[in-house]
Amino acid sequence: MSGTANSPAKAWYREPWPWLLMLGPLVVVIAGVATAYLAVVSNDGLVVDDYYKEGLGINQRTARDQRAADLGIGAELVLGGSGDRIRVLLQTREGVRMPESLILRIAHPTRPGLDQKLSLRAEGGAVYGGALRPLQGRWHVVLEDDGQEWRLLGEWVVGPDGVLSLRARRPPQSVTRGN
Repeated sequence: MSGTANSPAKAWYREPWPWLLMLGPLVVVIAGVATAYLAVVSNDGLVVDDYYKEGLGINQRTARDQRAADLGIGAELVLGGSGDRIRVLLQTREGVRMPESLILRIAHPTRPGLDQKLSLRAEGGAVYGGALRPLQGRWHVVLEDDGQEWRLLGEWVVGPDGVLSLRARRPPQSVTRGN
C-alpha cells in the first residue's frame, strides 16, 4: 500500500492552486476600481458640457475671422527681454481705428495649465505690450481686439528669434447643396 492514500487531506486554503486561480480575478477587480477612481477624479478637458451652443458659436467666430480679413489686419508678435515681455505690432488698412487694448490668448496644445490670457495696452502708434510667463515649444495663439469684433489665429513654435507673424485669413465659405 502506498503512504499517500492514508495521509490526511490538507485544508483548501493551504493549497497554492486556489490562491493562484483567485489572483487573476483579484487583479481585474483592483484595476477596475483604480480606473473608476481616475474617471471620477480626473478632468475631462476635451468634453464640452453644452455642445449645441458651442456649435452655434462657430458661426460667430468665423464672422470675426472674416472681419479681420476685411479690415486687412495683421500682427507681428515679438518676445523681448528674457522672454517675459511681448510686443505686438498691429498692421491695418488706412483709416481703420486702432483699439485701445488687445487680448492675447496663448494656449499649449496638450497642457492647459500653461495657458495664458494677456491684456496688451497700447504703447503708442500701433504697438502694444505686456508681460507674460516665458514660452518654449509649440503654442496656439489668438489675438483679438478689446471689443471682440475681429480675431487673428496662428500657431507659434517659439524659436531663438521669438517672432511670429499673424495674417488674417478668410474662413472657408460654407457650401449649401440643393435637393
